[in-house]
Amino acid sequence: MAFLTRRSALTGMFRDGAGRRMAHAVVALFALCVVALTAGPAAAKYRIGAGDLIEIEVLEDTGLNRQVLVLPDGSISFPLVGTVRAQGRTIEDLRRDLAAGLAPNFAAAPTVSVSVVAIAPEDEDEDEDTIDVYIMGEVLEPGKRETEPGTTILQFLAESGGLSPFAAQSRIELHRVSPSTGTTQIYLFSYNNKLGRNKSPRIASSTRLTEGDVIVVPARKLFE
Repeated sequence: MAFLTRRSALTGMFRDGAGRRMAHAVVALFALCVVALTAGPAAAKYRIGAGDLIEIEVLEDTGLNRQVLVLPDGSISFPLVGTVRAQGRTIEDLRRDLAAGLAPNFAAAPTVSVSVVAIAPEDEDEDEDTIDVYIMGEVLEPGKRETEPGTTILQFLAESGGLSPFAAQSRIELHRVSPSTGTTQIYLFSYNNKLGRNKSPRIASSTRLTEGDVIVVPARKLFE
């Protein structure tokens, strides 16, 4: 179900005018398939997977609207709700869970909509010259990205388009799974070198990323 094939890759396969028209038609068909998945009958059956990009909207509070990435462990994180299991669930299942989690914060039941913005591409032959790193939260280009081994956390933030105006620059988190114990350790990174009293281990901007790292950029608080 890898609908995310790049247009340039397709058009590069065809040199003549007819070939280019065919490539454009294929790209359009892929786009229609994604729309059908998120808006048509297929949406009711589709099971969310790790690496999918999900858009969540709350009618009563548009400040909560955002796109979230399904992490390798199958979870997502959403304000006022926390961590929610997404992998293996239908779009409606996830919508109900989010609505239930948000309900205590509203006078009436909130109106929540959920859609799949992008489907994780199928794994192809591993490129030994790159590693997969995930980034989510208040960045301009969240998602799963391939980067070169040796890339630092600061360089990777730049590759992801940089931070949004709402990013908590002093509370950026690096989630890394220990290969020996299998447990996830959370490290703090400060983009502006201002760290509070959080007791999590701190890392420098020169820290190099490894395969499967997850970077979480939370939203800043009111007076942060």
